Amino acid sequence: MKYDYLIVGAGLFGSVCAKELTAQGKRVLVVDKRTHIGGNIYTEDNDGIQVHKYGAHIFHTNDKDIWDYVNSLVEFNRFTNSPLANYEGNLYNLPFNMNTFYQLWGTKTPQEAKEKMLEQTKELNGKSPENLEEQAISLVGRDIYEKLIKGYTEKQWGRDCKDLPSFIIRRLPVRYTYDNNYFSDKYQGVPIGGYTKLIEKMLSGVEVRLNIDFLAQKKELMELADNVIYTGPIDEYFDNRLGKLEYRSLEFKTKVLQQDNFQGNAVVNYTERDIPFTRIIEHKHFDPVDTKHTVITEEYPSEWKVGDEPYYPINDDKNMQLFKQYRELTKSENVIFGGRLAEYKYYDMHQVIRSALNTISNLES
Repeated sequence: MKYDYLIVGAGLFGSVCAKELTAQGKRVLVVDKRTHIGGNIYTEDNDGIQVHKYGAHIFHTNDKDIWDYVNSLVEFNRFTNSPLANYEGNLYNLPFNMNTFYQLWGTKTPQEAKEKMLEQTKELNGKSPENLEEQAISLVGRDIYEKLIKGYTEKQWGRDCKDLPSFIIRRLPVRYTYDNNYFSDKYQGVPIGGYTKLIEKMLSGVEVRLNIDFLAQKKELMELADNVIYTGPIDEYFDNRLGKLEYRSLEFKTKVLQQDNFQGNAVVNYTERDIPFTRIIEHKHFDPVDTKHTVITEEYPSEWKVGDEPYYPINDDKNMQLFKQYRELTKSENVIFGGRLAEYKYYDMHQVIRSALNTISNLES
């Protein structure tokens, strides 16, 4: 059978494309090297608890069309992301707000907090920040930097903050209200029953083949379809001929605990450098269920190496130069490249959906 489209990757980008093309009457085949659909937003049921297998995913957007789009497929709850930071056993609210300032300094009014913040950020005395440490201190001061930013960031990137470029932290949210809602977007939530249900709806009526390594069978698979949409790593598509793009990776250690509630919150960051994980996720708080057990995951950032899952592109000058060279190579291919890995870009979920919808819309024009 000849297909109109072969889509490589059953993650969010590929699934949206598959849904839209199928609605147009196109014959679509989706292949994925994993044993499940959903890519990194895949959720797995553990006796009623929806486990985010590849880290916490919270849907948030100001784009009403995208919010309506996903809610037309599955029902979302009203989950509000309100993470906590644990530093030396003390808990602090995130993002930085009046609760955080009270916990740090005992300030109770916005005016008191602003005066304290002004005092804290004077340290650089007008000097232009030359690294991430100086940038953070210039924005929020020494106390917040030392307790809530330094250790977490160094674990995340595997480097000292003095060796990281200042542009990584262009700005930091500071709120002079007692509001622990991490995101400022108008719409926020998590699918009731997990993200896998969302992807299943998108792929309803679409032929999907799992456990298929596209790159190992590229020639024969591409012959099955008139058009190809590729969502995998762009450098791997070209056999890494110009070199490897770099990423940060993550390792997840998940535990099932025979207690109904471990930390009382979905996300708790551990901001000390000598605690090896960056955060603990307790999955049942994303999509609350009444169970006698709970499931937690510790997240360990790691240097990416071949064979690891690439999570965060390292968008420094060297890697972006290499990506641009690969992007030039795509112009000679009759293939559409889209999504986080193919575009070497960190995307939020709503941005992935918008990009996929735009991709399909451009095919029609």
